[in-house]
Amino acid sequence: MFKKIFIILISAFIFAQYVGVSKGASSDSGSSEGYMDQYKEAKKFVLRAKKLEEKNKIDRATKLYSKALEKLELAYKSDRNNPDILNYLGFALRKTGKLKEAEKFYLAGLKIKPNHNGINEYLGELYVKTGRMNLAKERLAILKNCNCDEYSELKEVIEKK
Repeated sequence: MFKKIFIILISAFIFAQYVGVSKGASSDSGSSEGYMDQYKEAKKFVLRAKKLEEKNKIDRATKLYSKALEKLELAYKSDRNNPDILNYLGFALRKTGKLKEAEKFYLAGLKIKPNHNGINEYLGELYVKTGRMNLAKERLAILKNCNCDEYSELKEVIEKK
């Protein structure tokens, strides 16, 4: 009888330890979901800001880009190797006039994923804006065979200059 009680107590203890570890693991995965939530919210801000820019509501767009930056910086703290986060960080920085910082994030993203269409397009646009047309054309050449909107959009920006 004592042996059965002992086994039940040991089993209960082991089960309690296992459940405690599992709860700790799920809260860890919750934090990773948290940074992706930050990224998704930032992306929504960026998309809304782009629409405002198209309507020439630049001040309101800039405020949304700044809000996006706050969210993206939080996401970046959790995942420094996500090219999509780096792309949007660069984009929001570029749109708020922080061109040197933007370029650093674009280049970091390209180190991870050299053929990232968005980064190549936006970095090309940054190069056009800063008068480095040869570098912009290099980005365009990388996008040439992608059969994507990014190619035609960058090509249009280059041709306007």
